[in-house]
Amino acid sequence: MSTIDQSGTFTIGDRRVKRLGYGAMQLAGPGVFGPPRDHDAALAVLREAVASGVNHIDTSDFYGPHVTNRIIREALHPYRDDLVIVTKIGARRGTDGSWIPAFSREELTQAVHDNLRNLGLDVLDVVNLRITFDLHGPAEGSIEEPLAVLADLQRQGLVRQVGLSNATSKQVAEGRGITEIVCVQNQYNLAHRADDALIDELAGKGIAYVPFFPLGGFTPLQSSTLSNVAARLGATPMQVALAWLLRRAPNILLIPGTSSVGHLRENLAAAGLMLPDDAVQELNSMAKTAV
Repeated sequence: MSTIDQSGTFTIGDRRVKRLGYGAMQLAGPGVFGPPRDHDAALAVLREAVASGVNHIDTSDFYGPHVTNRIIREALHPYRDDLVIVTKIGARRGTDGSWIPAFSREELTQAVHDNLRNLGLDVLDVVNLRITFDLHGPAEGSIEEPLAVLADLQRQGLVRQVGLSNATSKQVAEGRGITEIVCVQNQYNLAHRADDALIDELAGKGIAYVPFFPLGGFTPLQSSTLSNVAARLGATPMQVALAWLLRRAPNILLIPGTSSVGHLRENLAAAGLMLPDDAVQELNSMAKTAV
């Protein structure tokens, strides 16, 4: 058994994936805009991930834009049968790198076709609708109109399965009345635990929860508690943060991103890190003290 296999598996709809995957966002340039600093290094990271057993890659055509999907295609196409590529739509990039909501029928349809073309696919495995009522976090509002567009593209055979990103519990319920929702992708990590109840709710329904920024995102997690636990276990703080997420709930699927092969290997090694109960209790306290 390879290290990554120790993370276990969970399903995204009708596809079973290993719980430790890879997020491609960092393969684009600074600010997730433009080409990578080192194109060959980006290809190497993707190939190393798949060679190490990763079979769940998260991406979007608005990373770059178009950059990460084209790199994924160059590195991995033709794709392995067991590889699940999850993408997202609902935003576009301004010429200055800004993030702009893109919820119209025309924009959503174009986004699906852009993802298909740049990934070199005839059908997308999973498409998450990125809800952009508030770019900084979930905000209430009806998703019926944009999700109906995505469900129509699904009926056309361009999309196999549908998920939501930046969603509230109410929006998940609304979405499930329109089409099957196979995953929810929201911000969640040791210090940002607003979705605790939602994770448990989804686990009861067999729906995958995919935390983005599992290591803090643009502001990496920093905590003396995290560092102390890591030192005791002979691991890195980021490995401990990932291991905590794997233990948090069985439906959590991880997609830590990196543009470094060395960092990728460190992340994947977290699958083999067993956290003792006292360490988990210490780590749980971080949410209470986080600002």
